[in-house]
Amino acid sequence: MQRCLKFVKHLGRFGVEPTVITVDPAEATYPVRDESLLAEVPTGVRVIHTGTSEPFESYKKLTGRAVPYGGFANEGKPGLMQKAMRFVRGNLFIPDPRRGWNRHALAAVEKLLAAGESFDAVLTSSPPHSTQLIGLELKKRFGLRWLADMRDPWTDIYYYKDLHHTPLAAWLDARYERQVLTQADAVLVTSPETKRLFLAKLPALPTAKFHVLPNGYDESDFQEPSAPPTDCLRITHTGTITELYHIGHLLKAAATCAARHPDVPLRLRFVGQVSAELRRQIEHAGLFEVTEFLPFVPHDESVKHLLSASALLMAIPDVPRNFGILPGKVFEYLAANKPILCVGPAGSDADNLLQECAAGHALPYDDFALMLETLEGLFAQWRINPNLDLPAISHKRYSRVELTERLTKIIL
Repeated sequence: MQRCLKFVKHLGRFGVEPTVITVDPAEATYPVRDESLLAEVPTGVRVIHTGTSEPFESYKKLTGRAVPYGGFANEGKPGLMQKAMRFVRGNLFIPDPRRGWNRHALAAVEKLLAAGESFDAVLTSSPPHSTQLIGLELKKRFGLRWLADMRDPWTDIYYYKDLHHTPLAAWLDARYERQVLTQADAVLVTSPETKRLFLAKLPALPTAKFHVLPNGYDESDFQEPSAPPTDCLRITHTGTITELYHIGHLLKAAATCAARHPDVPLRLRFVGQVSAELRRQIEHAGLFEVTEFLPFVPHDESVKHLLSASALLMAIPDVPRNFGILPGKVFEYLAANKPILCVGPAGSDADNLLQECAAGHALPYDDFALMLETLEGLFAQWRINPNLDLPAISHKRYSRVELTERLTKIIL
């Protein structure tokens, strides 16, 4: 959502006038909402809200649970009912349950075109990947130039197996994926590994069709000064995290350092969704008393938590094909100009990005020795100076303004 919002926010300065088609908020169902971000939509940008048809209210009534996060991160170990619902989702709603919006969105575009309006391009952003079928249909009917923005892989997403597709459903889903990649005029991806993944599926497609346009950070979100604490070494994580992220060894290393250096007060702060199992791991490591759990907060408050940290924790889920996972928040981590502890595979796109910006490097899931060494270094630095902010800023090319300018060149 932020990716599209920031594009819309900055396109005007490069001579591109966007029209946004989205769901009427009164009819949509989401795990979380952040109404504060509405203020970032520029005055004068036309936003068309449509109806939708989706099954999530029925899901909530049947299971008694909230709408699932991406990858079911808020569900924990699935029970029988959840497994059944995932099977229904994977086989009756292809590519996904948000497909019920497509006819409403198509009708909105048709109405604009019937009124004589013209557009230089249409951009569809996913997931949900059903949104890409809107672009596919507009390309077929009206020949509009179409940019398919693929923020995540499709049939290779790490939780795909949890949807229990039948062979027929898997075939149909893969067919949709091939059609989108083949018919789109340009395919935008957020990491080099995702580009390699798609090209490996369809090697006959021209490489120039694929554009790596990563997520980024908005400089206007970081106007407040950094305020690292002086009374503790605070390591902060924002967003959703579960046991799939395998930070157990890092927790053990943190506990070891805290015991070795009682003169350096360690504090952990998690802002957002933390699974019950991971909370148990934190308690088992002996860190529960020094850990603060905060609920989901609006985006501007999330940025304040980044700026008030000593160092930042991010993690890549320990799942197949995770080398291309590049969380959008890593760019905001970079903008906060703090050391980043990244639990994930060495040589991944995230690891390469952090090293490029001199903000850290990957700590492989089982490399306790490297984690301990890295944390020992932070503890030693904090003892000398509690302000661990990085000495130089080398992430400017990932600002939302520069990325929107790059998008403009692809559109035109």
